[in-house]
Amino acid sequence: MSRGPCAGVGPAYGRSMRDIPPPPTSAAFWRSPLRGLRFTSVLGLVLLAGITVLFVTGLLSYAAYNPDLATVNDKTPDKGILGFYLFSWPTDPRWLYRLTQGVHVTLGVTLIPVLLAKLWSVIPKLFALPPVRSVSHALERLSLLLLVGGGLFEFVTGVLNVQLDYVFPGSFYRLHFYGAWVFFAAFAVHTALKLPLALRNVRAMRHQDAEQSDERADVHDELVAPHPAEPTFSRRGAFWFVGGGALLLFATTVGRSFDGPLRRTALLAPHGGGDPGSGGNAFQINKTAAYAGIDAAETGDEAWRLVLTGRTGTIRLSRAELSRLPLHTAELPIACVEGWSTSDQEWRGVRLRDLAALVGHDEPVDVFVASLQRHGAFRHAALRSNQVADPRSLLALYVNGAELSPDHGYPARIIVPAAPGVLNTKWVARLTFGKL
Repeated sequence: MSRGPCAGVGPAYGRSMRDIPPPPTSAAFWRSPLRGLRFTSVLGLVLLAGITVLFVTGLLSYAAYNPDLATVNDKTPDKGILGFYLFSWPTDPRWLYRLTQGVHVTLGVTLIPVLLAKLWSVIPKLFALPPVRSVSHALERLSLLLLVGGGLFEFVTGVLNVQLDYVFPGSFYRLHFYGAWVFFAAFAVHTALKLPLALRNVRAMRHQDAEQSDERADVHDELVAPHPAEPTFSRRGAFWFVGGGALLLFATTVGRSFDGPLRRTALLAPHGGGDPGSGGNAFQINKTAAYAGIDAAETGDEAWRLVLTGRTGTIRLSRAELSRLPLHTAELPIACVEGWSTSDQEWRGVRLRDLAALVGHDEPVDVFVASLQRHGAFRHAALRSNQVADPRSLLALYVNGAELSPDHGYPARIIVPAAPGVLNTKWVARLTFGKL
């Protein structure tokens, strides 16, 4: 009697159920011996400190734009109560924005390996069944979903902004601002639920031998693999690996905030706005005159006039006429939202408060600044009266003893202490003084 086609079962059909890999919803699928509550607790505490600093410095960066001063500064007009904390950005110390935004960007890049390691350490929980076991568990899972999604969104958009790769839809300011609030709200809920456990785990690690600590933590640890694979290195080695990656990113990013040789160490976060050349204008450029659409003909001595408008009307001043006004010098840095900054440059020009007085404002008032710039954001900006009042706030005509170059804003640019770079408007065409 011949056999039917199904009578003989080949090796592929004769495997035991034990030979079939478990699905991701099974704890047996995750076999790394490195995972454990204490491993993830240490990473979580590092992120708790780091992300709190990121959130605070991010809010400070947003406040520095003075978004509730004028619509031209406000990229999130529908923010509502999320703008509850906004305040008039100060002008002292002059390096304030350079510090806060430098910390924000450098720390954000440095924390990337820690964030990725933390997500890797808890990924089995994303597949655990049942998805919801109780009300508190449901709250934890929801916060985890928003936490993971929000964290990835904030870090990815932040890195893209640092690299000037605006591939995401819409305004970076709007997306990053609202994303930060969603992310941090989930982060706060998750921290409230997990912080006591994380602190207990870290205290246990501190008081026990490292190997014993790992072994005892495995007894009732839901993150530990039930059938772990052979280890290739220890959890302590994993910490060194993550820390080394963070240190490498720090070392190749922090140079963005400095001039000279140190800037060349920013290998993973370069900023190439153009060749600054040599002489007095040989420092970092963000946007070149060509990028901004500046026509050399309209900035020439015969064509360009600064239009001043205020309480007593409008006047127009050529660059030569501005040069005959009392000129003052201020040593100020420039710092940008992307995290790069320059050291102090010596600027020389007319004080903004003196220009306000020419059109009838003896007391400093807010000012609306219009640029010749045609391309890119912040072609217009507004400054508060306290910024206008500062004697170091200038309509600069010279820098480091030389005339401004076209790329640095010739024929005139704004320079204000502690203000974000985009508010230090280049190629200024009009200043309108008065309540905005």
